[in-house]
Amino acid sequence: MLLARNEARTEAGPFRDEPDAMNATLPADAPASLVDALRAVATQHGQRPALIQGPRRVSYATLWSDIVRLANAFVALGIEPGERIALLLDNSPAYVTAWYAALKAGAVVVPLNTAQRGRELARCLAHCGARLLVAAAGHPEVAALAGANPQQRQVLLAPDARPAPAVPAGALAWDALLASAATQDTGPVVSAAQPAAILYTSGTTGAPRGVTLSHRNLVTNTRAILAYLPLDEHDIGGCVLPFYYAYGNSVLHTHLTAGAALVLENSLTYPQLVLETLVRERVTGLFGVPSTFALLLQRVDFAAYDLTALRHVTQAGGAMPPALASRLAAALPGAEIYLMYGQTEATARITWLPPGRRADKPGSVGIAVAGLELQIRDEHDQPVPPGTPGEVCVRGDSVMLGYWHDGTATARVLRDGWLHTGDVGTLDADGFLTLTGRRSDFIKTGAHRVSPVEIEQVIAELPGVVECAVAGVTDETLGETIKAFVVLAPDATLDERRVQAHCRAELATYKVPKAVAFVSELPKTGSGKVRRFLLGVERTP
Repeated sequence: MLLARNEARTEAGPFRDEPDAMNATLPADAPASLVDALRAVATQHGQRPALIQGPRRVSYATLWSDIVRLANAFVALGIEPGERIALLLDNSPAYVTAWYAALKAGAVVVPLNTAQRGRELARCLAHCGARLLVAAAGHPEVAALAGANPQQRQVLLAPDARPAPAVPAGALAWDALLASAATQDTGPVVSAAQPAAILYTSGTTGAPRGVTLSHRNLVTNTRAILAYLPLDEHDIGGCVLPFYYAYGNSVLHTHLTAGAALVLENSLTYPQLVLETLVRERVTGLFGVPSTFALLLQRVDFAAYDLTALRHVTQAGGAMPPALASRLAAALPGAEIYLMYGQTEATARITWLPPGRRADKPGSVGIAVAGLELQIRDEHDQPVPPGTPGEVCVRGDSVMLGYWHDGTATARVLRDGWLHTGDVGTLDADGFLTLTGRRSDFIKTGAHRVSPVEIEQVIAELPGVVECAVAGVTDETLGETIKAFVVLAPDATLDERRVQAHCRAELATYKVPKAVAFVSELPKTGSGKVRRFLLGVERTP
């Protein structure tokens, strides 16, 4: 059974039985769910574009009509409130329709990583107990997943530009299902406390877990982001982030809640084409992780494109080195740069750095978003004074209900209402957070504990460095030694000695990498986060 935030305490019960008093922190005008927010936007701005993908444009009215039909179809198929509907879809209008239709039907939506293989996907489907799988017809794993079906799971095939390798027996067809569905805007009434989604974490530290988010979590965090990010119905966002991860998920919901349009992309394989799309659609906002911007800065000349419509850029999904942030700001002088920090277990966003504070708060990820409280705690779980490093802890209505079917892990990170993030950082006297890494990432070399983030930021200052990551390598004498993995621009001539010399000039001697490996890429998750725990494995240039 999934543990609630307070279930470990004897006086509290499962999350489904939490008291309505938790609603007190939601404003009176807050919708109970994202579905209610989208309904309001579709009523007011029905003819405005909601989604843009290639030549296709989907208005809010059309999107809402499809959501209503699909939600009714889900109910007609026998999907009960609380049952899970899994999505195996890339960013597309079908993904958005299926997500919101699942919520409208009272189900719990489970987005799956489309880059995963059959065994990994089957494990997630079994773990969440999905009753229905909505999948792109051309996904290579669909037939195998439909065949391995001990729970009599139904399969709904969504339109796909790729040819279907094999149509599973009994699979439902998207167009036919929508055409036959009822059009009345009815359905189960959901409460803010009910589970709405299970998001599987990206696995930067090992095996992924199913983070269970309530309707309250999603609404609260969406509103908190919109409280600082200037979005309205005139904005057009450019999203290259997958919706099945928390950051891309939040970009989707903030835009639809604000009545803005969202341009959908699924790949940065051809960054020039992505830039051409941004220009053509007059995109006003761009969203990415550090590797997104490192790649764009390496492969395209922003000055060659008319990006005068672009007025804000946001970054999360890992710390952005100040040197990279400065390069990005110089390349996009007309856009405000929002550096942010988040975690799936906190729905999406935890902090944001006001663009005007980047110069006087270098390296900071900013202040807590509205409705969240931050503390830094020591190894005895006690708050520490400003400037003292410790674990980042978070409390508020964006904090997850718990890990699906993992009470032990839930109790480990949710204690007395506080989420223990596993990230290490400091809070200054002004309430600005600076991250120094994850507890599990710190390198123990001799008598010292070293943050890899600090070294990475120094190496990133060198000309020609596109990306870098630092990890510990087992050593019989010191326990661990420091090794840097560096990705260079094609014309760069950097060598190990120069990297070490620069580190020696900027850091304590014990923080200087003993070895530097130049590699073609860093191991990453689908959301672009570095999988640091894999860096101990030698990677060929």
